[in-house]
Amino acid sequence: MDTSTLPKAAELATRAARNPRWQPDAALPLHSEIFAPATQGAGAGAALAFAQQALRAGETDSLEERSVLWVQDARAIKLGGRPYRAGLPEALRHRLIHVAAKTPEDALFAMEEGLRCRDLAVVVGEVAGNPRALDFTASRRLTLTAEKHGIPLLLVRLDAEADLSSARMRWRMTSAPSSPPRWNVAAPGRPAWRGELFRARAHPPGEWILRDEPERLAAERVPETTAPDHGDLVRGPGARSLAAL
Repeated sequence: MDTSTLPKAAELATRAARNPRWQPDAALPLHSEIFAPATQGAGAGAALAFAQQALRAGETDSLEERSVLWVQDARAIKLGGRPYRAGLPEALRHRLIHVAAKTPEDALFAMEEGLRCRDLAVVVGEVAGNPRALDFTASRRLTLTAEKHGIPLLLVRLDAEADLSSARMRWRMTSAPSSPPRWNVAAPGRPAWRGELFRARAHPPGEWILRDEPERLAAERVPETTAPDHGDLVRGPGARSLAAL
């Protein structure tokens, strides 16, 4: 495996120490999950925005001209539809490989095989609900395969609950109002999402308004609200938090 494209552990630790809050130019983990409603298209849109940002940032320079694999199970296709090539970012239209899997098991197999393929730049997966096949063991297999071969996986979970997972970064995404276009106020604006980062190795939780700008992924931090006092549910280091169950 060519490890030259992988962020080093020490480098990640240094970045986190300097700026612990997530930023759009932060290193993209090799396994991320995005939970989103099937009716909004926020999950797939945000996944593509993250993938483009990573490629623009040069974290995967050796993968620049490689294809993008997009895998959907049958239920995800029924709920959210197939990718529309003409609506994709221009730089990705000619690079898309779409796999329509009948079952979640088939989708997971296709994703794992894609992560082993050196001709791919990134793998985007869409799975609906909480199928039994996508348990912690399956999640762990995807994480290890992505990290072994250095191919990022962005797994979109449609209408799903946040169950056990080994994903290095986990988001909840919903649609947000677009900014008005500069020249034509009647035209649709750039895509925007409200993203809640609720689990990440290198960053604390937080919420952002994400906007897909022409040359970058922009993020505006949502101010924190006062958290409720859970009393003795949250304990000291090393103890388990009942609030997290």
